[in-house]
Parts: sequence; C-alpha cells; structure tokens
Amino acid sequence: MGFKDFRPVESRRRQPWGVLTLVMLSGLAMMRNGVDVELGPPQPAAAAAPDTRPIGVPPTSPEGLRPLPFAPASRVRIPSIDVRAPLMDVGLDASGWIEAPPPQDANMAGWYQNGISPGQRGTAVLVGHVDNQAGPAVFYNLGSVEKGRRIEVERYDGRVAVFEVYGVEVYSKENFPGVRVYADNGAPELRVITCGGGYSRASGYAGNVVVFARMVATR
Repeated sequence: MGFKDFRPVESRRRQPWGVLTLVMLSGLAMMRNGVDVELGPPQPAAAAAPDTRPIGVPPTSPEGLRPLPFAPASRVRIPSIDVRAPLMDVGLDASGWIEAPPPQDANMAGWYQNGISPGQRGTAVLVGHVDNQAGPAVFYNLGSVEKGRRIEVERYDGRVAVFEVYGVEVYSKENFPGVRVYADNGAPELRVITCGGGYSRASGYAGNVVVFARMVATR
C-alpha cells in the first residue's frame, strides 16, 4: 500500500474496464475461502432474476454537486450493515485476477486503484471478502443492503464521498455482466462487490453480490 503520490495520472483515472471485465467474467477469485455458516450470507431478494431487467433508478445528484478530483480511498462506512473498514489498494495479480485483501484480516476491504477514485466521474470499485476460514468477514451482510441506504468513502485528501444505493444484485460468476456493472453513467458512481449465490466446498461461491450506488453528497 503506497500513498506517497496520488496525483491524477491519466492511466489510473480513466483506465478502461476491459481487463477487469474479463477478470470478473471468471468470478472474483479474491474470495474463494467460503466457510460453512448455517444459513449463509444474506442474498438480494432478486437473486435469480435475469440481468436484462432494470437495476433501479439512480438518485438525482443535488444541483451544484461536482465530481471530486483523484485521491486514493482510505475507509468505507456502510452504517446500515455496521461496516466501518479500512481500504487498501488492490490491483491485478500475476494471473490476471483482481487482488484480494488479506483473508486473515476479516475487516479489511480493497479499492481497485487502477480505475476510478471514489467521487470522480465514472465507476469506482470496492471489493471485500464475504467470509474467511474463521467466519463472516467485512461484506458478509452486503446482500441485505436496501435501496436508499448510504455508503461513505473517506479519501486520503480528507474528503468524503457519500453515495446512495439504488440497486443490489447477484450475478453468476460464469456470466458476470462486466459492461453492465462497470459502465460510466456520466456521474460519480460506486460498486461494492463480494461473493454470493450458492456455495459448495468444491467450487466456492457461484456468484458475486454487487451494490450499485451514486454520489449524492461530499464533505
């Protein structure tokens, strides 16, 4: 984790999602350490719905709200599910998969640093484990987040980007709709991703829970 220089380098601010889309189409390899929990993590109500239906209506950004400049993300708060977690930079590993936060640190989440910074125009991505060998982890309850709830992302420039949730979905890792998830919708947006769907010891989780949110405030 290096934060010595977070000036807006073009390749980091506007990197295309093509490579990451391929990673996600194979499933988020970062979280294959599922453990047996009696009922498993909460899942979105529409878990089996096809990915062609509307996700939800993004909230309208308040008049005068402007995107923030680039700055690394430092912490994420999701009050409705009691998440207060530090963020570490993650990129792609040698195999082309998105890197994972250390599985032994159950409360650590990751920000995909080669993409958009939370608060910039475009789609920023946060990832985290649903569980580890010891039990539930940082995003165990992500599938229970409701529309209209807030997500706050603190940044290393001292600013906070506040997002409002407008959709929560679960997608098969074999057919992960990368373009649908990562598209630039013309406003600062956020995706928070963890594992979800069915689980088996042989193959881990069958899918990924994705929370869709749009920035509605800064401070």
